[in-house]
Amino acid sequence: MPLGKIVAPALATADVCDALGKKVAVLPVDFQDFGGVSDFAGPAVTLQTLDDNTKVRALLETEGEGRVLIVDGGASDRAALVGGNLAALAAGNGWAGLVVYGRVRDRHELSVEDVGIKALGSCPRKSEKLGRGDVNVEIAIGGVTIHPGDWIIADADGVVVSKELPSL
Repeated sequence: MPLGKIVAPALATADVCDALGKKVAVLPVDFQDFGGVSDFAGPAVTLQTLDDNTKVRALLETEGEGRVLIVDGGASDRAALVGGNLAALAAGNGWAGLVVYGRVRDRHELSVEDVGIKALGSCPRKSEKLGRGDVNVEIAIGGVTIHPGDWIIADADGVVVSKELPSL
């Protein structure tokens, strides 16, 4: 069983915030839930890209091992970075979840996949396929810096980032 699925039910973002106080950062973004799982947690893999999901696919084709893919898509509303095929890849390869600072599509397909997916909204247009993007780099979403390996904990209340995983 992937790591994210083991820890997610035991972790609530509110409890993590209470336990760690200022050691935890809250992403000040009102993400919507699109995947079949609403609560997930795991170490971050980061990707910065704009309107190009080539590297999203490449990452999701690898073993997720309970990790969470954080995609900084620059809040673009021009194209979707994740759709039904990529959600199926993520679920099949053991990713705990995806947090997309951008758009998704194929909402009806995303909702049946056994993976958490949070994004700003949806857009029916597919992304470009030009191979652009930087993997495992420091990114910032809403003024919160996220490093590869940081813990991402997500539920209906929001998304938090922590250097450590609290024992609750």
